[in-house]
Amino acid sequence: MPIQPLPHLWLLSDARNDALLEDALARLPDGSGFVFRHYHLPQEERRARFEMLRSICRSMNHCTILSGPAETARHWGADGVYGAPTALDDAADMLRIATAHDEAEIAAAERTGADAVMLSPVYATRSHPDGEALGPDRFRALAGSTRLPVIALGGMTPERARTLGVSRWAAIDGLS
Repeated sequence: MPIQPLPHLWLLSDARNDALLEDALARLPDGSGFVFRHYHLPQEERRARFEMLRSICRSMNHCTILSGPAETARHWGADGVYGAPTALDDAADMLRIATAHDEAEIAAAERTGADAVMLSPVYATRSHPDGEALGPDRFRALAGSTRLPVIALGGMTPERARTLGVSRWAAIDGLS
């Protein structure tokens, strides 16, 4: 069960947007969500960066999610975990955001008790320009197949979220 209401707007961290994160987090509406990934950093630097950004999130009432093991998320003081459905099994005491790209991963998220699913990529993205995007119709079909709240990710912007008709969405570049 989530420890706080599930945010509607989410920012994901990445090596590309690292220099802009402080400003981006400050511009997000109060109570937004932040997924800290930063896979490019060594563990000690990653934790220090997480703690600094978490302090901004706390001051803005943002939900702070760590991409990584639940044990690490608990130890670092995250509000929850983000990852493949199979990585969320031991995080029942935290907010669990499962990544999904198809029906099988959505079903796995439901089985593991995820609180929400981040479904991607809706549109082509800079990080995966040659990857196959779901597109609006496929996204809507997949989102409609689950009882879980769905967060749209992949090439999302405020305009695309409105066009798609989604209330929950996330971005890396589109919010930073």
